Amino acid sequence: MDSDLVLLGRLIEAFRGSKALFAAVELGVFDRLADGPATVSELAAGCDEDALERLLDACVGLSLLEKHDGRYSNTRAARTYLLKSARLSLTGYIRFSNDVLFPLWRHLEDAVREGGNRWKQAFGLDGPQFSSVYRTEEAMRDFILGMHGFGLASSPAVVSAFDLSGFRRLVDLGGATGHLAMAAKARYPELKASVLDLPVVIAFAEALPGADTVEFLAGDFFTDSLPEADLYAVGRILHDWGEPEIRSLLAKIHSHLPSGGGLLIAERLLDEDKRGPVSAQLQSLNMLVITEGKERTLSEYKRLLEEAGFRDVQGKRTGSTLDALLCRKP
Repeated sequence: MDSDLVLLGRLIEAFRGSKALFAAVELGVFDRLADGPATVSELAAGCDEDALERLLDACVGLSLLEKHDGRYSNTRAARTYLLKSARLSLTGYIRFSNDVLFPLWRHLEDAVREGGNRWKQAFGLDGPQFSSVYRTEEAMRDFILGMHGFGLASSPAVVSAFDLSGFRRLVDLGGATGHLAMAAKARYPELKASVLDLPVVIAFAEALPGADTVEFLAGDFFTDSLPEADLYAVGRILHDWGEPEIRSLLAKIHSHLPSGGGLLIAERLLDEDKRGPVSAQLQSLNMLVITEGKERTLSEYKRLLEEAGFRDVQGKRTGSTLDALLCRKP
């Protein structure tokens, strides 16, 4: 078969696989199988049995389930990431993708024509972007838990990208559940690690496992004074905003740092020619429909950082879902 046709066919049908995954999570398929294999009939409560069988078989084809003698069971991927109880659970972000991102992406064409996110068009919501993300307690929980699952997987690689042993106090700005601060503390036990985030986020984060290993501070990094630190971190923060907000935040961080202090950034880096990686390219489109920001190249970040007074800007691919940058105040 023509390779171009195969490529286009996969792209045309890609949303079907995503939606099958979303539906299986929403219906609790993987959680129902946590205790062991089961038949369609045993799983069919609240579902049409024939329709559920089609979904289950599709999940087998997608390598999310296994099937032997008519009984379905979770694959390793499902056990690791698709159970609500799993340490690295991505179910919160999957629910967020289903309930929020999927409707927003329906209006990608208008986002490209007009620029700007699609909250008003998709949900009738207008106002600061995170008031939309946190529009209900359940929506906030799904988003934060989703970021927590990804963060637990990516943060160890981010804090390992550079030697941070010379720093004494880390404050992760907008650090949510503290996954990056926890990873830094685990790698550098002498480091004092704190998280600054909105009060509603902190109240939720403090109840999660491992929260007692770091300090949680309630505040808004845009409007409140920053806690004292010689190393600040921003993970998945800069890509949310346009350049005016980024310049304001970077100037504020720079002014609070002592000489020799550092800023650690966790974001997906685009190639300098922006021809890849595709994950960063698609994430940049995701930022278009949901935020005011975008993904950037190392050179683009370096320009913004040097304008704010930072020097010795370094970037590294981590091999994980987020890359890392480190810079210093002279």
